[in-house]
Amino acid sequence: MDSLSQLALGAAVGVAVMGRRSAVWKAALWGGIAGTLPDLDALINHGDAVRNMVLHRAHSHGLFWLTLGAPILAWLASWLHGENAHFKRWWLALWLALVTHPLLDTVTVYGTQLAQPFSSHPYGVGSIFIIDPLYTVPLLVGTAVALARRLHAGLHWNQIGLALSTAYLAWSALAQGHVQGVVQETLVAQGRTAQRVLVTPAPLNTLLWRVVVMHEDGYDEGFYSLLDAQRRIRFDRFTSDPALWRELQHLEPVQRIAAFSQGFYKVHEEDGRAFITDLRMGQEPGYVFSFEVARRGSGWQAVVPQNKGGRMDIGRGLAWVWARMWGKEVAPPR
Repeated sequence: MDSLSQLALGAAVGVAVMGRRSAVWKAALWGGIAGTLPDLDALINHGDAVRNMVLHRAHSHGLFWLTLGAPILAWLASWLHGENAHFKRWWLALWLALVTHPLLDTVTVYGTQLAQPFSSHPYGVGSIFIIDPLYTVPLLVGTAVALARRLHAGLHWNQIGLALSTAYLAWSALAQGHVQGVVQETLVAQGRTAQRVLVTPAPLNTLLWRVVVMHEDGYDEGFYSLLDAQRRIRFDRFTSDPALWRELQHLEPVQRIAAFSQGFYKVHEEDGRAFITDLRMGQEPGYVFSFEVARRGSGWQAVVPQNKGGRMDIGRGLAWVWARMWGKEVAPPR
């Protein structure tokens, strides 16, 4: 999730767990710090753009390492505020603020390596977009009211904010499951099956969903709104290049993206340059992560990977999302 959501979640968790045992501002401050710490790994340069992508949300998001770090952070907070008698409570509060960060990240599609250092598998449910106001606003309002009210009079507002945001996550998973059912109905009606299907929300909402269906020589992309009049999805077909994949598959960056994207990728050539693109984040024709990995010479020559990805025109994109999410049959901007 975005940094503001993580900070708000950490602060809300800190306030909820510390309750009346400490000042609300202290609990919110340290909870916010703990909720932000795991993302400091984004400041580490691992040598190239592909490594920076796949090694983000890695060790700093491992539940094992965060559990080890929680008592150290709790000792620091309780010592600085002279609240050693509440050390165990600080420990619980900051442990929860730390581990809820990667757990929330896991609900997005990116990929979070929860099991580090024992496994590097990138877990990603993909039921919520990286920025969603309906998740974040209740947390912000609840914590703000708790901070604004005198003493501990606003604690119940913080609890309400946490409850609403958590309920929204549950809703997103239910909505995703519903759309997955519609996808399967559509594929059966078309007389085909698919081994890999991606269902993830369009930006900033959980009404409109993007669907990607992989096949041997490319992929289909479609959109479905929960408010659509009919339970069907119209797909547009896009090609990948199996022959190019066979020429590039020995390259380490290509192998990394293929694994990290869990099979949702495409390879293509443009002006003598070869690219591999993660199909999970973005939509045709704009993707956040599209890496140049080789150039033509005497065969393909590997280059230091560079991210050439980007985003579609924000104004056009948001206008389309707003119209399409209400069930209007509007073609996506291409």
